[in-house]
Amino acid sequence: MNTFLHFLPNLKNIPLITTWELGELAEMKGHQELYTRQSPQRLKRMREFSMIESAVSSNRIEGVSIDEKRIGTVLFGNTSLRDRNEEEIRGYRNALDLIHKQSDKLLLTAETIRRFHELSRPGVWDSGKFKEKASDIIETYPDGSSRIRFKTVDPENVENYLNVAIEKYKDLVRDNQISPLIALAAFNLDFLCIHPFRDGNGRVSRLLLLFMLYRLGYEAGRYISIEKIIESSKAQYYETLELSSRDWHTGKHDAWPYINYLLFTFKNVYKEFESRFESSKVPRGEKTAVIVQALNEFSREFSLKELEQHCPGISRDMIQTVMKQNMSFLQCSGHGAGSRWHRIGVIPLNKGNNKGNGDFEKDDHRER
Repeated sequence: MNTFLHFLPNLKNIPLITTWELGELAEMKGHQELYTRQSPQRLKRMREFSMIESAVSSNRIEGVSIDEKRIGTVLFGNTSLRDRNEEEIRGYRNALDLIHKQSDKLLLTAETIRRFHELSRPGVWDSGKFKEKASDIIETYPDGSSRIRFKTVDPENVENYLNVAIEKYKDLVRDNQISPLIALAAFNLDFLCIHPFRDGNGRVSRLLLLFMLYRLGYEAGRYISIEKIIESSKAQYYETLELSSRDWHTGKHDAWPYINYLLFTFKNVYKEFESRFESSKVPRGEKTAVIVQALNEFSREFSLKELEQHCPGISRDMIQTVMKQNMSFLQCSGHGAGSRWHRIGVIPLNKGNNKGNGDFEKDDHRER
């Protein structure tokens, strides 16, 4: 709540690094449809792998782990679970499943947040309930000593603080007062500082990241585990969270370390998505369908380079081969790098993909 009430209203400028991260994320978001409309089987495999990584990593950050040989059974099987750790990992999977399938129907409310907690902490007496007693964040050192790293919001104020943060977030996004991603990161910081549950706040915070990104149209989290990326930079996660939570109660905190950490994390999710997608093998027939679809979507003149941008992960030679097979539907003007193409009919996609009856002079039309 305090990030929305005190930090964001007093912003005089946005750090340059934040502006860079936002620009890169906007560009990556613009590319995501070029990937998500391709290769359903590849995307399905990536979704399943992401589900495994997310459920395991988010729990492992909190010290909850299981035998690796049991992961598939726990996440996708129907057999009885052996212990509490397995229950929590399956519960997190169920929460992910809800977000993946119903994010467009769910609303950001206290009730939705409680539901995420209930699913990710199944069978616990206070599952889905806000805390009833104070629960400060304690850091324990190897020698057994400890310290209060952060004093959280008192139980009687939790629901009010959370509802204010929800409403302030919605206002900022609706009125376009600031980048929605900054508002999302600010909400996540406030959620962790409010610390509404006795236990399981970290896991719910990561479910909220995924859910709120989906609501903003950022879809890479379906295929790459945000939780895995956070786990791989866990030290930085805790460091920036501690830096940004200092003086949070007085509203004099600096939210930028944690905000920038999350933006950097989101960017790495997209980088991993593009890298993993392009490195996986694509059946030749599937590539042909992608190229034909891209050609049919051009209603104006286009260059070979523009067509390549609509067919990520597919070589120029393959693109040129499909164009050669469909020259009866294409016209070319110019030569070399300056050549422009125009589609003169809808290219059908069948088993032979229409060999066409035109010639394709590779040397004349290849862009250098």
